Amino acid sequence: MDNEPLTASVWRMRLEGDTQWITRPGQFVNIAIEGLYLRRPISVSDYDEHTLTLIYKVVGEGTRRMSTMGKGTELDLLTGLGNGFSVDVPSQKPLLVGGGVGVPPLYNLARKLLAQGKKVKVVLGFNTSEEIFYEKEFRALGCEVYVATADGSHGVRGFVTTVIKESGIDFDYFYACGPLPMLRALYDAVEQDGEMSFEERMGCGFGACMGCSCETKYGAKRICKDGPVLKKEEIVW
Repeated sequence: MDNEPLTASVWRMRLEGDTQWITRPGQFVNIAIEGLYLRRPISVSDYDEHTLTLIYKVVGEGTRRMSTMGKGTELDLLTGLGNGFSVDVPSQKPLLVGGGVGVPPLYNLARKLLAQGKKVKVVLGFNTSEEIFYEKEFRALGCEVYVATADGSHGVRGFVTTVIKESGIDFDYFYACGPLPMLRALYDAVEQDGEMSFEERMGCGFGACMGCSCETKYGAKRICKDGPVLKKEEIVW
């Protein structure tokens, strides 16, 4: 295990183990923390045959304990959870939009899309420059990257929708992950089809408890099992 801070509150953890059940970008793992009843769902930022990378924000006791873990720590994970992003959509100019800790699952997605020869553009949104992470990593992959900060301390002043509008970004499909207000604003701002990854409080993480159900145009769906990725056409606000 490697565990390192990216910002004052965001950490990156690299783990070694069996990753065979992780098959699509946008899936997540559920981590057992000793002494805490519920597992902690964390999206997968990247993975290969033997390792996976998790990026998480310290917001409570579970993630605080994760930030103190060092090399040699063994974790109990449920892996390959959730319905991830589709990489077989017939688009050539995909746009990836991430806000805050919604950025991590887009990294592996970008790698997959670039490997298909697609021209990938990425818009990252943060509150301040101190919160920015993975801008350089996306550029290193070969993505065209735009950054927005709410206070204007880096990149474009405003939100991800501000960047899309002012920069005139040309895209034919989008993928997004971030806070609910960002997803709603993006939904209203663009005409293109796309996919959005949602967060929800989860009990089990694999669809048994029904605690994370939400209403869609096609009936109730469980964010942990049928999601977290939903297509734009089925979302009900």
